[in-house]
Amino acid sequence: TVAEQVSGREVVDLTEPRDGLPPVITAPGDLAEAVRRLAAGTGPVAVDAERASGYRYGQRAYLVQLRREGAGTMLIDPIACPDLSGVDAALTGVEAVLHAAPQDLPCLAEVGYRPRLVFDTELAGRLLGYPRVALGTLLEEILGYRLAKEHSAADWSVRPLSAEMLRYAALDVEVLTDLRDALAEQLAEQGKTEWARQEFAAEAAAPPPPPRADPWRRTSGIHRVRTRRGLAVVRELWNVRDEIARDADLSPRRILADQAIIEAARLPVTGQPPLTRPQLDKIGGFRARNARRHAARWLAAVLRARELGDDELPEVTGPATIPGPPPAHRWAERDPAAAARLAAAREAVTAVAEAHRLPTENLLAPDTVRRITWEPPQPATPEAVAAALAGYGARPWQVELTAGPLAAAFRAAKPLPGPDETG
Repeated sequence: TVAEQVSGREVVDLTEPRDGLPPVITAPGDLAEAVRRLAAGTGPVAVDAERASGYRYGQRAYLVQLRREGAGTMLIDPIACPDLSGVDAALTGVEAVLHAAPQDLPCLAEVGYRPRLVFDTELAGRLLGYPRVALGTLLEEILGYRLAKEHSAADWSVRPLSAEMLRYAALDVEVLTDLRDALAEQLAEQGKTEWARQEFAAEAAAPPPPPRADPWRRTSGIHRVRTRRGLAVVRELWNVRDEIARDADLSPRRILADQAIIEAARLPVTGQPPLTRPQLDKIGGFRARNARRHAARWLAAVLRARELGDDELPEVTGPATIPGPPPAHRWAERDPAAAARLAAAREAVTAVAEAHRLPTENLLAPDTVRRITWEPPQPATPEAVAAALAGYGARPWQVELTAGPLAAAFRAAKPLPGPDETG
């Protein structure tokens, strides 16, 4: 390790695992031995998973790291060992310490490991009011360890993994439990232990997110496409790209860039001859190596979109995935009283959050604030507001802190002046 003085305190660079670099577990026998050691260990288990976002299709895990007192560090290759149900059984009832747990829990569940007890060090940092909660930042600020992050965006699907990548992966769980203990102590000092327990339980129990409605609408730059015909081009190209990417197990954007899709959608349609491949090839993204081999499919997708009837074209504004209030920026025009309530509610939530050194979004989800403000209970008593908040999924500690202030804000809010009243 290398130590230096930073801002008057010693910071130690973590460069080598304390027990040396463990071998990657790829054989059933070695996995069985790892399970035995994990079961014999004590205390929480530090957990991390490495994916290949930006390289491969989906969010599967390509390396799983575990470290437990008395068991040491294990690096498991879930491609060679795709069933970690034995790990799950060995760690039943054992708290799993993760950083940004919602990112890793889905891919861990895919291989059979589903922690029931979770401690999320990122979420703990948020609840404690830390302005920056990246793992490296918290380790340095709280424990005085500097963690290199040069492989955080690496392609973890490559085989074999380099010694440098494996060292990085092992160090990710090296002191995670130490960080957990320090954060737990601070949570207790601030009276937030129960808050954290409820938040961690919600993370562990959260179901997989439902499929997005119209996922193609998340294409970067889609706001530049202002016609239904153009949106149909985006939709057709996105769907073809997704099919190709899934079959090739590649990130869709490595097949065809979002920018190319948007540029194709903005090509003139009316008054022009039918689109040709040379016209499409003028857009740089379609000349890239991975895109060029599918040129016929891109052209067919665009032509298909151009030939759709008006009743088959997507709307400029997509359907809401969940029924709810309109966008907040339209409230003042549609319902000035609701806009006034929203302003008062946001002010009340911000005041409570600041008083408890919390980000407002962790005190109460912005969507929950919008929903209860758009249709508040009548009358808006603290008890009625509390019941409504619980119905929207707010945890008991959040309800306790915000129901009263929100009820008061609703009672005091006065409608904002309409457009014809502002001079």
